[in-house]
Amino acid sequence: MTQKRDFLDLADAGPNGLRRLIGRAVEMKALRGRPEHPRPLAGKTVLLVFEKASTRTRVSFEVGVAELGGHAIFVSARDSQLGRGEPIADAARVLSRYAHAAVLRTNRHDTLVAFARHASIPVVNGLTDRSHPCQVLADLFTVAERHSDWATLRYAWIGDGFNMAASWIEAAGLLGLDLRLACPTAHRPDAALVSAARSAGGRVEIVDDPARAIEGAHVVSTDVWSSMGHESEADARRAAFAGFTVDASLLAHAHADAIFLHCLPAHRGEEVTDDVIEGAHSAVWDEAENRLHAQKALLEWLMP
Repeated sequence: MTQKRDFLDLADAGPNGLRRLIGRAVEMKALRGRPEHPRPLAGKTVLLVFEKASTRTRVSFEVGVAELGGHAIFVSARDSQLGRGEPIADAARVLSRYAHAAVLRTNRHDTLVAFARHASIPVVNGLTDRSHPCQVLADLFTVAERHSDWATLRYAWIGDGFNMAASWIEAAGLLGLDLRLACPTAHRPDAALVSAARSAGGRVEIVDDPARAIEGAHVVSTDVWSSMGHESEADARRAAFAGFTVDASLLAHAHADAIFLHCLPAHRGEEVTDDVIEGAHSAVWDEAENRLHAQKALLEWLMP
């Protein structure tokens, strides 16, 4: 019996797997709408089990499953027994009897890990409080579309050292990326994660000054300052992140051909200004579209 694959973090694919997924995403994008587009999910069902609200993750997975020939079912925690305290282990075992794969978008990474441990079907991380690997997979694909030497570029992260930053740090360790992160002292990423990425070969540096982080960068990324679950801290975070807005003057420190990424939704005027997200350096619309193609490559890879 073939051991099932999960995608809980980027490490589940490994360096070579990530490169293959990026290459396959290129092919998936080129094949979209053509008769020869693969349909590896024909006759199969994928569950989208979400505790958190979503636009891009939900729609890109639903469309992707359909284009791969399968059927997606959305399961909201509010409308299922999960919202009433059903043990995760029980839900994982039962849902595995119905479907062929599951995408979880959860408040706690531990919930995802527990579900995957008890599920007999492939499980995908659609976002947790620890990481967002599907987004960073799509981001790497977006960079690769524009730069064939994407693994040798300089990357910059400006803002909160939360789940998106964590996945970028993991990517740096796996792929040996040159990554600088500018985060306020109280919002720096987990030190153990940074240390592990460095030990694996990633050139990861944490700095206080956004201008230093962005200097010469080919790829500049950010995210909202108050992620889902942190809304009550919004005012305090605005104060803590003063000076961390990616505006035209800050972006001027980057490489002349730099691209700007944001996983969306954006709080314009906070972490990014209109002239950047709508400007010539912005790749956010390609980035959003590329969730679809990268995740189709991922689902194909996961299915037995």
